[in-house]
Amino acid sequence: MILIKNANIYAPEHLGIKDILIGGKKILAIQDKIDSHSAFQEWDAEGKILTPGIIDQHIHVIGAGGKHGFSSMTPEIPMTELVECGTTTVVGLLGTDGSTRGIKTLYAKCNALEMEGITAYMYTGYFGLDPMHITGTVQDEMIFIDKVLGCKIAISDVRSSYPSDVDLLRVLRQVRVGGMIAKKKGILHIHLGALNSGIDNLVRIVKDYEFPIQHISPTHMGRTKDLFEQGIEWAKMGGITDVSTGGTKYTEPWQSVLYGLEKGASIDNFTFSSDGNAGLDRKDENGNLVGFRKAPFDLNIVQAQMLVKEGGLSVTDAFKTVTLNPAINLGLKHKGRVQEGADADFCLLDDKLDLLDVFANGKLVMENKKLKVENSF
Repeated sequence: MILIKNANIYAPEHLGIKDILIGGKKILAIQDKIDSHSAFQEWDAEGKILTPGIIDQHIHVIGAGGKHGFSSMTPEIPMTELVECGTTTVVGLLGTDGSTRGIKTLYAKCNALEMEGITAYMYTGYFGLDPMHITGTVQDEMIFIDKVLGCKIAISDVRSSYPSDVDLLRVLRQVRVGGMIAKKKGILHIHLGALNSGIDNLVRIVKDYEFPIQHISPTHMGRTKDLFEQGIEWAKMGGITDVSTGGTKYTEPWQSVLYGLEKGASIDNFTFSSDGNAGLDRKDENGNLVGFRKAPFDLNIVQAQMLVKEGGLSVTDAFKTVTLNPAINLGLKHKGRVQEGADADFCLLDDKLDLLDVFANGKLVMENKKLKVENSF
């Protein structure tokens, strides 16, 4: 067991300076003062800000890309690079490509990340409407595969299958019912492209078919200004509006969120995710394609920091976007919180909000910006 002393806890609500006892990957106790014991390994937080670990609910852990041929496909993500940016929980997924990359490979990668020390979940499905599953149906994936939290599909994109309202409702039904049986929340995670249709069909599904909005999880909502305007209304309806920090965006994500707050939406309805490791084009000054680059996955914490430094939000509200809010969206009651019984995933920051230390599953994996873990290879 590890006794963390003198941590300035944001759970994400501010608890002040406390001691935390962790063991078996869980938070065992949080008190003003916990007495030392020979069974405890002590670690002094020295008054640093302690938040829940970062949750990235949309990241291409096995790679993505490929729209310009095989050489444009991005590689897998090493565990250590996730730790270095405070990410302790990921949800991996497929992108456009459901042929050269598959759900079984994604499942294996998620298990590998778990073995190396962080928490990894996944979505079944991919851009298309045609099945891309291990067991054959979305409902069976939800029931029989613990790591599957939901299904991914694409809409309003030329690479999508152009699913109808009924097509989406049929997948939503499988996600919801499968989740009921497996005691998961169950979400349909929806890639949004830049077509003018936006989230029109999602709004119809909620309003006309009375489908519960909490099971619908649209992402890339900051891709265009018009799409984000729809995202603000979606948030006001009670949905979660997810903004990509590493993928395509019309402006800085933190600025989008501030604009949404000005328009009357709540911070509780916004999340950041990276879209990390997606394949992006590299172009010259004339717009000619000259190569490729990986979408960064280290910007979730940066955007939360900017909400405080430039946007004037409290640490509590800013860090909800990368901790509590995605945990609620995913239905992970043991994540995104610093409370007894929750997973012992922490980021420790100095007074300038620079990331110094990381705990994942109750283990100190980065200390004073130096990794204490290694990848398998």
